[in-house]
Amino acid sequence: MADNSLLQRLDGIDARFEEISTLITDPAVIADMQRYVRLSKEYKDLEKLTAVTHRYRDLLGNIDEAKEILSTENDAEMREMAKEQLDTATKELPELEEEIKLLLIPADPEDSKNAILEIRGGTGGDEAAIFAGDLCKMYMKYCESKGWSVAITSASEGAAGGFKEVVLSVTGEGVYGLLKYESGVHRVQRVPATETQGRVHTSAATVAVLPEAEAFDVQINEGEIKWDTFRSGGAGGQNVNKVESGVRLRYMWKNPNTGVTEEILIECTETRDQPKNKERALSRLRTFIYDKEHQKYIDDIASRRKTMVSTGDRSAKIRTYNYPQGRVTDHRINYTMYNLQAFVDGDIQDLIDHLIIAENAEKLKEAEL
Repeated sequence: MADNSLLQRLDGIDARFEEISTLITDPAVIADMQRYVRLSKEYKDLEKLTAVTHRYRDLLGNIDEAKEILSTENDAEMREMAKEQLDTATKELPELEEEIKLLLIPADPEDSKNAILEIRGGTGGDEAAIFAGDLCKMYMKYCESKGWSVAITSASEGAAGGFKEVVLSVTGEGVYGLLKYESGVHRVQRVPATETQGRVHTSAATVAVLPEAEAFDVQINEGEIKWDTFRSGGAGGQNVNKVESGVRLRYMWKNPNTGVTEEILIECTETRDQPKNKERALSRLRTFIYDKEHQKYIDDIASRRKTMVSTGDRSAKIRTYNYPQGRVTDHRINYTMYNLQAFVDGDIQDLIDHLIIAENAEKLKEAEL
């Protein structure tokens, strides 16, 4: 049986899709980059919804046609074909309705963005830094499996290995929409390499995933940025000692949420090309300000969602990696897997899929679809 409320929601989809198709070819719209990007994103979303809507209406037409034949036709072969058509369409209908309901939920506009991934060793001393390093490797392998480009933009190494802090820049399709589920406190339970009596220790690391801001997302007066250059440290080589490729920027920024002016300090030594390092430092500055200005938006989401599946809350303990038992447990959805080694080797998609399913179920409930 067709969902009448769903049909009502679909009214006007085709008209809006045609309207946007015309708008994105308008020179005036193309000249307004912020509007053009927003409309292009809406066009892409509606393109998929329009295609599914057409399939849905065709399916309803097939059901009506089959029922009409069964009520009027006496030919046995025709009735058998109609019955088969009715059974197939009736079976497909609920799945298609669920797909449409999910597409009708407004997508997070930040999901399509690139991401900045910050990992910091927490409680646990040297072991926490080693664990932060393990998480860094895990995410780099996952990004590689997705075909994304990932680079370390800054890092502070731990005394016994790993990182006290490491920042990754991830570029690709739909990066933030998948990595956003990783924000929070990650806890590890294992016997550290430095432990002589075989005791299990508990350490932690925090992960923050931020959507990378576009140039038009935030307003920055580049004339007020103070730049310093310095020689990058590294494994050696003539360029390391002779060229000041590392860059440091200082920027005074007034936080609109607090009214307090604060100094932002960002360093970038990722490449041996000073202009490229400046460009990447600017990108991190935009992302930092964007994140701060949108914290209220993130807090509002957190207050509405009880499961906190993807709120970006960096203080919540979201996951435990238990090495003695070979298990990974995500505490937000009470989901446990016993493939720890594969997981830390970058095979994390299954868990992300479960988090997406949990969030979608929550969104459907909120939208009363």
